[in-house]
Amino acid sequence: MANEQAVNQQSSEIVYGLHDRPPVGESLFAAVQHFLAIIVGIMTPPLIIGNALGFSADTTAYLISMSLFVSGIATFIQCKRFGPVGSGLLSIQGTSFAFLGTIIAIGFNLKGQGLDENAILATIFGVAFLASFVEMILSRFMPYLRKVITPLVSGIVVTLIGLSLIKVGISDLGGGVWLLNNKPELYASPTNLALGFTVLGIILFLNRSSNRYLRMGAIVIGLIVGYSIAAYLGKVPFAKLDAAPFFAAPQPFKFGMWKFDIGSFIPLAFLFVITAVETIGDLTATSMVSKQPIEGKQYADTIQRGVLCDGTNSAMAAFFNCFPVTTFSQNNGVIQMTGVASRYVGFFIAGLLVICGLIPWFATLFSIIPNSVLGGATLLMFGTVAAAGIKIIASATINRRGMMIIAVSMGLGLGVAFVPEILNPFPNIVKSIFGSSITTGGLTAILANAILPKTEAAMEPVGDNPNVVDA
Repeated sequence: MANEQAVNQQSSEIVYGLHDRPPVGESLFAAVQHFLAIIVGIMTPPLIIGNALGFSADTTAYLISMSLFVSGIATFIQCKRFGPVGSGLLSIQGTSFAFLGTIIAIGFNLKGQGLDENAILATIFGVAFLASFVEMILSRFMPYLRKVITPLVSGIVVTLIGLSLIKVGISDLGGGVWLLNNKPELYASPTNLALGFTVLGIILFLNRSSNRYLRMGAIVIGLIVGYSIAAYLGKVPFAKLDAAPFFAAPQPFKFGMWKFDIGSFIPLAFLFVITAVETIGDLTATSMVSKQPIEGKQYADTIQRGVLCDGTNSAMAAFFNCFPVTTFSQNNGVIQMTGVASRYVGFFIAGLLVICGLIPWFATLFSIIPNSVLGGATLLMFGTVAAAGIKIIASATINRRGMMIIAVSMGLGLGVAFVPEILNPFPNIVKSIFGSSITTGGLTAILANAILPKTEAAMEPVGDNPNVVDA
């Protein structure tokens, strides 16, 4: 009954349903709003990875271009649906923040082995391709996955993802890792801090605005203002735009034939498990706001096809030199605000992303954003990820058992991040696997949740939601 009431409430707010075809003008207008809501989220992961690992500006710009291009193709597949692949909902795909910290850690590990940027990327993409099959396989076992990855476990992992990335955000706020290592006297200069906190302040202020369009565009507006001020101060190297080609076709295996590294594979494979669970939640929300069933066979089929598409698109992403992609949740808010749930709008969104991805000049313009400007936005974004994880944890009633799971998971996860030397006695493969706070904390949470005995009271559903149980 509660589900029916939720769907009926959404029905009155829908202007164009899932299978409706809005006029071209209205479809394009709705697509642009979705595009603005996701563009920063798609371009930021490759930018942060490129900056953190010290890749060349050309390489970073290319990674950004491919992220846009692949996100467009992936969105089309998810919305269109090809056989068992694709949810058929207005569900947008983009590069995932969940993999960010682990990919950076893998990159540093490979860099420490003496690999250059081409070999590092070839290894990351090869490993990501194989790891994506984990999510494809899991798509066939959705009911069992939900029993293993409980709200408590997924909340711990999401929190660790956000906390592990905050270091990246605060480093950028001061001017970036390169500046810190090479010119420490210039790091955290008054100019850099002023730029970063200006962007941070604008985003916070606009996010609390009563104007929904200002809220939606808060990050974009904050970055534009910060970018403009930095350009006025002469801190943006616009000369790099002169060397950017106007058009570039995707080049599979651009960085060489793929390589495999077991120490890199296990952390990424684990994250694909977590991503599958997050995608279930995102697709459920999209189904609800699109006036589609959120229970029964049609719903189960939609979820299975959507998660399979997530994994398939991530495999395709590796082929086109792009990091793993996942379903974006912020577009559900756009659907609610516009009342347009038509999946045909997704085709327009896909087209916009592909066009931008094929124009390297656009990616280069984004890649030369000063670190301090970017840090002002990402610090807040990563903090939001951690806050979202805490919110997920709070969805379950936490008893003594739950407290112990949180304590041991956070303790070990953050412990290896704060003091990585704890792993010095172990072989390199152990260091590369458990050097990630996400992997260590996440695996600990899963094992503790499976091993620690539950009391009879802890097995009972909480409130009216049978899917949320105590710890």
